[in-house]
Amino acid sequence: MLRPSAHEDTFARDNLPPLGSWPDLLLGGFDYPDRLNAGVELTDAMVARGFGDHTALIGNGRRRTYKELADWTNRLAHALVEDLGLRPGNRVLIRSANNPAMVACWLAATKAGAVVVNSMPMLRAAELAKYVDKAEITHALCDTRLMDEMATCAKGSRFLKSVVGFDGTSNHDAELDRLALEKPVQFEAVDTAQDDVALLGFTSGSTGEPKATMHFHRDLLIIADGYAREVLSVVPEDVFVGSPPLAFTFGLGGLAIFPLRFGAAATLLEQATPPNMIEIIEKYRATVSFTAPTAYRAMMKAMDQGADLTSLRAAVSAGETLPGPVYQEWMDKTGKPMLDGIGATELLHIFITNRFSDHRPACTGKPVTGYEAKVIGPDGKEMPHGEPGRLAVRGPTGCRYLGGERQDEYVQDGWNITGDTFVQDEDGYFHFAARNDDMIVSSGYNIAGPEVEAALLSHEAVAECAVIGAPDEARGRIVQAHVVLADGAEPGEEMIKTLQDHVKAVIAPYKYPRAIVFEETLPKTETGKIQRFRLRPDAA
Repeated sequence: MLRPSAHEDTFARDNLPPLGSWPDLLLGGFDYPDRLNAGVELTDAMVARGFGDHTALIGNGRRRTYKELADWTNRLAHALVEDLGLRPGNRVLIRSANNPAMVACWLAATKAGAVVVNSMPMLRAAELAKYVDKAEITHALCDTRLMDEMATCAKGSRFLKSVVGFDGTSNHDAELDRLALEKPVQFEAVDTAQDDVALLGFTSGSTGEPKATMHFHRDLLIIADGYAREVLSVVPEDVFVGSPPLAFTFGLGGLAIFPLRFGAAATLLEQATPPNMIEIIEKYRATVSFTAPTAYRAMMKAMDQGADLTSLRAAVSAGETLPGPVYQEWMDKTGKPMLDGIGATELLHIFITNRFSDHRPACTGKPVTGYEAKVIGPDGKEMPHGEPGRLAVRGPTGCRYLGGERQDEYVQDGWNITGDTFVQDEDGYFHFAARNDDMIVSSGYNIAGPEVEAALLSHEAVAECAVIGAPDEARGRIVQAHVVLADGAEPGEEMIKTLQDHVKAVIAPYKYPRAIVFEETLPKTETGKIQRFRLRPDAA
């Protein structure tokens, strides 16, 4: 039974999928008061707990304490309500790169009872319009440097009634900043219910129209009180750094919610390239890193040239499966494990992971406390250990699609069906095989692309690679590898044979890539995740 909502605009609650279609929610161990505002919990409540003078955010050349962040967000919340007419339950889109101002806007809107949609700066007007129309977004807060596409989107929108700019460079020289300047530093936050919707996380939509996942105020705290507390053991002295955009729930959790929940500091980079991340790690002695395996490979190369990354105590890898060779090289260089994990926008963050004291190469680990997972077959029954099947998960967070769109595809019999093929071994550890739609069936054999990629990456001539299934008249599909060679390695027939022989020696010979294409670069998302679909022959 849902608690009474504080939303005057009831769109979000009205568009929750029917209760009977929700996954089972295992909330034991996560006990929050009925009335809960996540924006308050991450700012004013932290000041009240004695963290006022601690650094909360680092970015654009300055540090901000928790007291400064609380005051800043309260002023912004006043401006949103008093000058821009924001009402509890209104949807607010935030358009910005990763910077402190984006975090402040998100927290302010959350305090004001809004339902926030964080968006990536690379989205164009037509893409933004899909978000606006689907979520009936009424307000947009936009970094002034990114206003052109936002303004174009607003011109043709029947929902957007307010578009206002903020200064992402932290100079406070934009309309929203000026409105907030004279406001009080105290704000009476909206008394939201713990199960009021606080965030809409849009899926990437790479294979079609984007879907919006609905997350409650309590969910934002659960991922910190679960994964961040249990697995990362976050302490106030920690300094976080990472590459995922705050628009992704992986980035919002890892670079905002996790540090702010425990009095730690978040460093925010608008351009989170490996060289920039290395600079931040060295300058601020960062301790926790969130990025993709491809970025860690570049960081390890820099370590060979003298980069000092010894301050890092936790290297979290997600968004892309972690190949065994990358894990092993990190272990060899640092003596510390790289923590592979898997999460989903639908469940908000990581739900299966390795631990500092329990980790294995080419392994995703075991469920985070509070979550359960199993591998199922086409009939929904659990597969024997060692047999591949679909990953099913349930826990304190779970999938709720806006309007119930395709809810019954993702949630079956109370379990979230993530779209991944996994194997669970005899010891209970989960091993990623492939996305369900990325398994390569060749001459009747099931071949998991990531396994072939790991074999290729173990050869010194390979810098990066991506494996796909390519059409073949005789075999149905063949394994095709797209390879970026390391400096000094020469492409050609001799290299193709060398790599093919290497794969045959490392894994079962039938899995070797029958076609190898040499590339200068591989297509990637902003988080460094390789976009394999763009390598397929039928890609537009």
